[in-house]
Amino acid sequence: MPVIKPSIPKGTRDFSPEISAKRNYLKEKLVTTFEQFGFQPIETPSFERSETLLGKYGEEGDRLIFKILNSGEKVKQADLEALNAGQLQKFSNSLSQKALRYDLTVPFARYVAQNQNDIQFPFRRYQIQNVWRADRPQHGRFQEFLQCDADVVGERSLWQEIEGILLYDRVFSKLNLKGINIHLNHRKILAGIAQLIGADSQLIDFTVALDKLGKIGNQGVINELLAKGFEKNAIDKLKPFLSLEGDFNSQLSQVETALSGIQIAYEGIEELKFIYSQLDEKSLEVLSLNFDVTLARGLNYYTGLILEVMPPKGIKMGAIGGGGRYDDLTDLFGLKNTSGFGISFGFDRIFLIMEQLNLFPKSLQMQSRFLFLNFGEEASKFCFNKLMELRDRKISCEFYPKAAKLKKQMNYADQRGIPYIIMIGSEEIKKDVFIVKDMKSREQSEHSISSLLPTLENLG
Repeated sequence: MPVIKPSIPKGTRDFSPEISAKRNYLKEKLVTTFEQFGFQPIETPSFERSETLLGKYGEEGDRLIFKILNSGEKVKQADLEALNAGQLQKFSNSLSQKALRYDLTVPFARYVAQNQNDIQFPFRRYQIQNVWRADRPQHGRFQEFLQCDADVVGERSLWQEIEGILLYDRVFSKLNLKGINIHLNHRKILAGIAQLIGADSQLIDFTVALDKLGKIGNQGVINELLAKGFEKNAIDKLKPFLSLEGDFNSQLSQVETALSGIQIAYEGIEELKFIYSQLDEKSLEVLSLNFDVTLARGLNYYTGLILEVMPPKGIKMGAIGGGGRYDDLTDLFGLKNTSGFGISFGFDRIFLIMEQLNLFPKSLQMQSRFLFLNFGEEASKFCFNKLMELRDRKISCEFYPKAAKLKKQMNYADQRGIPYIIMIGSEEIKKDVFIVKDMKSREQSEHSISSLLPTLENLG
């Protein structure tokens, strides 16, 4: 059998013990805050039926979904006529009835509809699981990554939007991550702009293009809209919205004036005013709020407030969180009138920023406090009994598995960063003593076996 060169697919990662410890620290901060806000954990499968996912994220999102090829007899279901006709998308869909989840929101909507009789509404859930996207890997963008969501479904109250932003503030405050900006907009304002420029029927094309403003700039957005058939006079009406100035209320006031008389825009503006006024009173600890009329979030299921969380200035990274209101998502699964609001934390990007800013505690990596050296079979049995007593007292310790040379065993302790070694050989057993060696100072001391547990507890 040929030797396989060890490697992993692009866009995926292995995590060392040191990195895993930091990830667990970040995860613990998220979980405790979610639960303090009354959210309950759920998990859903890593893959869903293709029909559950496709069509929920827009055309570009659908292209990034990892499909799972059929196997066995199901391969015969492939639509060869579509292939011969050059209908590659249709042919591709016939080869797969399952796909890896693209996000956690759509599977959550499916979960709610499927389990509606067992759920107490409004239902507050959090979920921390991997998602997959067939995107081009780059800094802060992976094909497999951890997503952390908190959603409330079954109620339309705007206090949920306020709570979501306060949840962001609490998490980032706990992480000591300051200078975070949350950009806010409303899909009804975008619908109002589309109505103003006469593009009601092209709302999705409009929001998808607008969502790229940060990547391709004003002219890039204009060029894309022209390519999609937007009239020049419509684009001229759009240009003032691309260059608003002033603070939150000033920009919102300018938009209100420009969209005067358009009812759907009025509804969105009033909701934004209420949310901002309530948050302004709450004195956010580490967040600042910005109105961003160009924020679109290209996902098709958003219907109300939309938001994106941006990193501190000077950090070269895209959005580290986002979310919004979705009124109709569960309708797709047969559950009507069940509005939801949710936010998501970009776990991997937040992790990278915390590493860059040295925000992780220095002593995070889990390691044994004590290493019992191996002096042969008789001493091993004795040490194992003491080892288990220490573990019962929640003291982290381990036993070197082989009676190797002492230098090798001590080198292992040094390389692992284990602060103390415990020496109990046959001579020590006869004398009813044990020896503790401090691996940093290299000093050692002898104690009676009867004092082993309290002595190590004090050092642990």
